[in-house]
Amino acid sequence: MINLNDAVLVIILLTILLSLASNRLLSLVKNMAIQGFMVSLIPLLLERHSSIGSGGLIFFQVMILIKAVLIPGLLYVALKRISIKREIEPIVGYHASLFAGLVIILLSIFITDKLHLSVPDGNEMLLTTAITTMSAGFFLMMSRRKAITQVIGYLMLENGIYLVGTALTKHSHTIYVVEFGVLLDLLVGVMIMGIIMHNINHAYDDIDTDRLNRLKD
Repeated sequence: MINLNDAVLVIILLTILLSLASNRLLSLVKNMAIQGFMVSLIPLLLERHSSIGSGGLIFFQVMILIKAVLIPGLLYVALKRISIKREIEPIVGYHASLFAGLVIILLSIFITDKLHLSVPDGNEMLLTTAITTMSAGFFLMMSRRKAITQVIGYLMLENGIYLVGTALTKHSHTIYVVEFGVLLDLLVGVMIMGIIMHNINHAYDDIDTDRLNRLKD
């Protein structure tokens, strides 16, 4: 019978596949909100974190607020400002992206098996999910043209890095303090990116990054 921890990891993998297969930018933002919420729950579900005190619970609540509410909310506001609903011409098609996502999952399983890292018992699937999330984030950044989709790929990459740290570290408080600092930087970065995308869309009526490559001095 599948436990709650595995169920959350399966949901994270589903959000990855849905993100790779979707051309609707609003759906991508919703997927990232769900993924951020599930990623934030992982430490609370791991058995070795069963003794988390009230301070730790407050920390995780703040993480959930940032990952699942604040950052997706800022992306939603940016999306409404630029009035673009779909990514029409990705570098890699959506069916091919979905197939690539399945290949990434299989490769992540193979890598986890071959690395022989000292992963705590029961964290093998977590490490596989972490590698998949990182790789899918890279792929999303490289295979899409719209700036907002590339930002979402970066957020997915950050989620993967966080999961790798959660799977491998034995000093949980250290990794969470570092993650909180990264989240604050990421939050500021998303706010700045929203302003930049709004200005690009106002000036050029599009946020296709290929157009920026054609600009001349």
